[in-house]
Amino acid sequence: MSLPPLVPTRGRRFAVTARILSSVVFSFVCYLCIGIPLAVLPGFAHLDLGYSTIIAGLAVSAQYLATLLSRPHAGRMADAMGPKRTVVAGLVVLAISGLFLALGAIVPKMPGLSLTLILLSRLGLGFAESWVSTGAITWGIGGIGGEHTARVISWNGIATYGGIAVGAPLGVTLARDHGLISLGILTFALGLVALPFALMKARIAPSHGERLPFKSVLTRVMPYGAGLALGSIGFGSLSTFVALYYASRDWSDAALSLSVFGGCFIGIRLIFGNAIDRFGGYRVAIVSFVVECLGLILLWLGTTPHAALAGAALTGSGFALVFPALGVEAVGRVSTHNRGAALGAYSVFLDVALGLTGPVGGWIAGLYDYPAIFLAAGFAALAAAILSVSLYLRFGRDAPPRDQRANARA
Repeated sequence: MSLPPLVPTRGRRFAVTARILSSVVFSFVCYLCIGIPLAVLPGFAHLDLGYSTIIAGLAVSAQYLATLLSRPHAGRMADAMGPKRTVVAGLVVLAISGLFLALGAIVPKMPGLSLTLILLSRLGLGFAESWVSTGAITWGIGGIGGEHTARVISWNGIATYGGIAVGAPLGVTLARDHGLISLGILTFALGLVALPFALMKARIAPSHGERLPFKSVLTRVMPYGAGLALGSIGFGSLSTFVALYYASRDWSDAALSLSVFGGCFIGIRLIFGNAIDRFGGYRVAIVSFVVECLGLILLWLGTTPHAALAGAALTGSGFALVFPALGVEAVGRVSTHNRGAALGAYSVFLDVALGLTGPVGGWIAGLYDYPAIFLAAGFAALAAAILSVSLYLRFGRDAPPRDQRANARA
């Protein structure tokens, strides 16, 4: 007798997931294009154009600067003009960034012009990242309702890391066989192919109501953003320094630790994505930070490659739900018509944390050694857990789980 009600429930869940995927697919395309030149550009700027390693690093990091600067505008754009126009604008700029990259690859004998074109490409890619990812999340939430915010953010994260994971090796292969110009052409083509699908997708009307000043939105999400930033240091440390960490101990297969991290990250999001709706973002964040802290401590103490792999697995498992767990609570602190601005402000903390991890981690390694970086990141994750406990005691202790709130509204 219980079977009939389950069928439509499963059907609704499948329909909701399908609508989420129809939005976050644009994030996948965007991060696929981000991953394509990621492992190739530094070598091209340093070896082919003859610039220093600092300039070569700038060729990559310019994208993150543009992303950081454009996050607030992307959120406001999604709120005021609608997520569809935000995503469409991002895809147009994405295609243009590919065109600049291809042009930069054509003139390697003019290093100044080539580097300028590449920097323009990276800046465009950074703006596209803000607009597409923020717009896609807002589009997904607006299409299925705020009670599914955690699922939308979780699936968007899977699309993000999946895109980079596919794009990086694809870019290396294409550059080896066809040169850097092929990466620009592919990016240009992907932006143009995704554009008509975005144009055909049903729009979500901009919400009407009082628009809070960005400073006010930032103030409301700041505690959650601070937790996100502290928790992101572990990810930034692992992705930036794991190769040097392995080399300092004469270990091989450093890339395997990144694969293990990514596999656990995606696996946890797929398996436990509904935990946020069941238990609330605060509880999930607390557990996630503790698991991440244990993984980073294991990396600090690890004396064998197997211990390091276990540490990477725990770090990936812990970090997996951090962004959606705190993000769903951060978005809940503002009204519907300020949701995009809240997502943009919240994401800024991730950009800042990843941008600072490199130089700060390098400074720590210079004073001590590479394992000390993971110890510091572990303390940051512990601080994030303590912050999440305080937020839970202040805001979340008396709130029912999100799935109960959703059922009450149904």
